[in-house]
Order: sequence, then C-alpha cells, then structure tokens
Amino acid sequence: MAELRTEEEQIQAIKDWWKNNGSSLLIGIGAALAIVFGWQVWQNHQEQQRAEAANQFATLLNAFADQTDETTGETVAFVAKTLREDYTDSAYAVYGNLILARQQLMEDNNAEAAIDSLQWALDKAGDYEALALVVRNRLARAQFSAGRYDEALATIENAGSVERADAFAAIFSELRGDILLAQGDTKGAREAYLTAREQSQQGRSGLLELKLSDLGVGEEA
Repeated sequence: MAELRTEEEQIQAIKDWWKNNGSSLLIGIGAALAIVFGWQVWQNHQEQQRAEAANQFATLLNAFADQTDETTGETVAFVAKTLREDYTDSAYAVYGNLILARQQLMEDNNAEAAIDSLQWALDKAGDYEALALVVRNRLARAQFSAGRYDEALATIENAGSVERADAFAAIFSELRGDILLAQGDTKGAREAYLTAREQSQQGRSGLLELKLSDLGVGEEA
C-alpha cells in the first residue's frame, strides 16, 4: 500500500510540476524552434537574393557588351537601378553601378551622372575594401573629367585611410599629378609624378615618363 501511495505521490508531483512549469517549458521550446526555423528561412532568403542579384548583374553585363543596340543605355540604367533598389547591400549592386558609370561616362559622355553613380557605389562599398579603392579611383577620374578638381583631389586623399591603399598609391599619385597640372600647378604635378614613379610596383610606365619628360624631367631624375 505504501508503494502505491509512493507512485501516486510521484504522479501527483509530476502533475503539479507540469502545472507550474509546463507553460514556460512549451514557450521555451516554441521559441527555440522559431529561432531555428527563422534562421533557416533567413538563410534561404539570403541565398535566393544572391542568386537573383547575380542574374540581374549578368543581364546588365550582356546589355553593356552590345553597344550596337540603341536601347543599351536604357537597359543598363534600368538594371543598375534595380540592383541599387532591390539588392542594396549586395556587391552586385556596387559592380552594377560601376558599369553604369562607365556607360554614362564613356558612351553617354555624362560625367555628372557617372559621378552620382560612383558616389553611391563608394558609399555602399565600405565592407569591400579592394572594391572601394577601385570605385574611388573611378570616382576621382569622373570628377576630374567634369572639371571638379578639388573634389577629385579630396577623393584621392581620403583613400589614405583605407587598408590596401598602397596597391593604388602609384595610380593615385599619377592622377593627382594630372589634376594638379590641369589646375596650373606644374611644380606640384612634377612632384606627384615623381612620387608615382617611386611608388610603382610594375616598373617605369612609358606614359608616366612621357608626362615627366613634358615637364622637363629626364629618366635619370
């Protein structure tokens, strides 16, 4: 009889515990399942977003490659806008606007529009250091092309705080020389070109040496 009471007491103890704790246990389990399920859904969504962005970028590349089509500019602009609006945080959006800027600058001769596209790309390329340097270089060149010399110089100078900037040091120094020369600062241009020569990791550039020669600097300098 004592054993029966013990079993009954055990069952009652379980019932009492479940009454007091069952709800919180179910809530905890439900929350854990929700987190796991939500993470899987988010991961799947992210993968789908990357795939869709890649497809859009491929469409943009194909359109840009065919400059014989009269609608190329419109198609590139439309797809780049789609990438910018629907896949804002994707590297494909940055790449897409790089190509859009090239279309605007080289094909449409619209430096101001290219600057806007490149500025957006630079703002979004923060997590991609090497890509940010590429964007910065093109932005400075677009600003230079538009006659916005001070802005172009500022764009170059701000690259100094970016890691891996050394790889672009010679490129930026030569561009700085081009800008200073356009501003009439011959001395500053010469110094910038000489700095570019020293920083070059590819050996001496024929074009750079020609620029130095035009400023009266020989190869022995």
